[in-house]
Amino acid sequence: MRKVINLNDAWKFIKENVQDAMNQVYDDANWESVNVPHTWNAIDGANGFDFYKGACWYRKEFTVDTINAGNKVYIEFNGSNSVTDVYVNGQHLGQHRGGYSIFRFDITDVVTFGGKNTIAVKVDNTVVEDVYPQMADFTFFGGIYRDVNLVIASHVHFDLMDHGSQGVYIVQDEVTKEQASITLKTRLTNDHEEEKKVRLWADMLDAEGKTAAYGAKEIVLPAGQTTVVELPIKIENPILWNGRKNAYMYEANLSLTSYNDVIDELSIPFGVRFFKVDPEKGFFLNGEHLRLNGVSRHQDRKDMGWAITKKEHKEDMEFIKEVGATSIRLAHYQHDQYFYDLCDREGMVVWAEIPFISIMSKTELEGINAKQQMVELIRQNYNHPSIMFWGVQNEIQIGGNRPEVRKLVKELNELTKKEDPTRLTTQANVMFVPDTDEYNYITDTIGYNKYYGWYQGKAEDFAEWIDAYHATNPQVSLGISEYGAEGIIQYHTNDPKVKDYTEEYHTLYHETVWNIFADRPFLWSTYVWNMFDFGANIRDEGGVKGRNNKGLMTYDRKIKKDAFYMYKANWSDEKFVHITSKRFVDRADEKITVKVYSNCEDVTLVVNGTTYTTERNRAAFTFNDVALEDGMNTVKAIGTSEGNTFEDTAHFNKVDEPNPSYLVPESDGGGVVANWFDMPDLDEDMEIEELVITDDVYSTRNTLGELYKNEETKKVLEKYLKGFNEDNPMFGMAEGMSIDMLASMADDIFTEKMMYAINKELIKIKKA
Repeated sequence: MRKVINLNDAWKFIKENVQDAMNQVYDDANWESVNVPHTWNAIDGANGFDFYKGACWYRKEFTVDTINAGNKVYIEFNGSNSVTDVYVNGQHLGQHRGGYSIFRFDITDVVTFGGKNTIAVKVDNTVVEDVYPQMADFTFFGGIYRDVNLVIASHVHFDLMDHGSQGVYIVQDEVTKEQASITLKTRLTNDHEEEKKVRLWADMLDAEGKTAAYGAKEIVLPAGQTTVVELPIKIENPILWNGRKNAYMYEANLSLTSYNDVIDELSIPFGVRFFKVDPEKGFFLNGEHLRLNGVSRHQDRKDMGWAITKKEHKEDMEFIKEVGATSIRLAHYQHDQYFYDLCDREGMVVWAEIPFISIMSKTELEGINAKQQMVELIRQNYNHPSIMFWGVQNEIQIGGNRPEVRKLVKELNELTKKEDPTRLTTQANVMFVPDTDEYNYITDTIGYNKYYGWYQGKAEDFAEWIDAYHATNPQVSLGISEYGAEGIIQYHTNDPKVKDYTEEYHTLYHETVWNIFADRPFLWSTYVWNMFDFGANIRDEGGVKGRNNKGLMTYDRKIKKDAFYMYKANWSDEKFVHITSKRFVDRADEKITVKVYSNCEDVTLVVNGTTYTTERNRAAFTFNDVALEDGMNTVKAIGTSEGNTFEDTAHFNKVDEPNPSYLVPESDGGGVVANWFDMPDLDEDMEIEELVITDDVYSTRNTLGELYKNEETKKVLEKYLKGFNEDNPMFGMAEGMSIDMLASMADDIFTEKMMYAINKELIKIKKA
């Protein structure tokens, strides 16, 4: 019978690459004592560009009871970033390349039963050319950051070496409200030296533990082989997995028996459902339209990095449920199995993806590792009913318009459809991919990462772009895979503007954009970027190093920003009242505007004990010209709904002068692009003349990558874009962008004079 023995406790760790650490006889007494999950970047991974990258070692002693002799023994890692070499008793078991999936090694022939065994693990989070991700806007935390287990199994068992999967696939051939036709596709391994006759049993239990369907088959398993065995099952009048309305789960109890012995068994929760996406009407679950009001999630947390436990996963899910989301984009890699389990149980529709992001390798052009990670993602997560979309890439066009990238995206889509034809494929295009580019037609659905109102233009620009795209591509199912703005709760203003980092702009942005999305039901999904602030070592803006601050909640999950409540008012049925800008305490105004988010029918404002007025609205209640007295003022909002009342209170301090700490320092403002360059002083008397730009010369239409490859154009960039070169941590994110694109993201930096000056020199240089 199968046993799973957790090995998380009592490891020894050293933050360096040491010689001979793999040997069974090695003195690790002076190493640090740690428990798994563990990362060596818990602190430095979200505090600036300089975080530790390199090889580190873990060691642990363990025993395998003699009662298990004669069985197979496997070591299982649920997540180790990113290149992991495993040794048991001094012998190298193998290497796993990729930091997010489950992997196992067979240690049967090297383990000592009844005695001490030593496992030594070298983990290296250095970026290498043939492992993804190559470059991304999040920190690559190193370490064994998910569970480690021993798995003991009979020599006849459900396959444990199938890319980290369960060895069982619950294939939903056809699901209707009347019947669910399922094929249990099992991989059965016989490691004996002779053939074995076994019986496969399958009991499909409903949520009450009653048998909903069953099946059985006798099989003769050839010696030393893995055999694929399929078992058809039908569930009559199934209760469908129906998102947050009713995330109904069945359980597949599978066993292998030989005579009177159960030699292996698995219990796999699953749900049955059918779904589709319509380019005009959006997403449908079980025949009914469901708006995918989504948030994106990264797995790290302040002072923990990726080394989080079930407690933190559960807390994240509770916050996502509270905001009222119906869908989660689990970016930009495979997440912990426990979180997918939570998505199943809580009814979240999931977009799952691999870390084929930003830049493709410059030397490994077949995408071997990207394909490996896609197969692992699908096979390990096949049985989760919550997953309905497989993502094949995110912003991979940042690395430039390379034919090998296009080829690999197509191959990943084809691989995904071959591995799992029951689900839909998708991808997240970077914002500058043209509306008619072939990227829009490769996958079943499309998402765009668009940042109007932060990196480009204004929030209102979403409406024009979405409508134009839909008119151009009426056959394409369009979603918004990312949208957001930085929001730092230290900064506040009465006059919010693009790139001011204030909580007020962050809130206004989301309110504006959501209203645009809400009026366009053909969008199959929208995903806020991001549910939580997260570690991004290459960033330095708004006075915060190593952090992306676009979350609806802070990195430590302690504070819900005002925008959180804006979405809760629009998405959730849980009644509440929330006064915005409560952290904007000091006010130098005689009168202020008070905004309240609520999903109550009406809200009454009470100021210093006196009822001000009552408003009725949908989600945002605005009270203008609220007079403040000198000193501290108490403002209370009271909402009513179906005879119940809900309250929130804020305190505003009337002061003589504005509090300067509420504004971002000038040196930290202006957006991310502004922090990349030291711009030169231009001649104030410069006259701008009309320039003729032809295709045979360089110009600001070319990408940074193209311009830095040519020595002459490189000198022009070094003159005007001082301090920005191949060594800059953001170079990899920017090399696929043209200077024109950068100018659209920072027109206050790339002024008309600046663009004229750069082009005047570039057009003198002929292309080869």
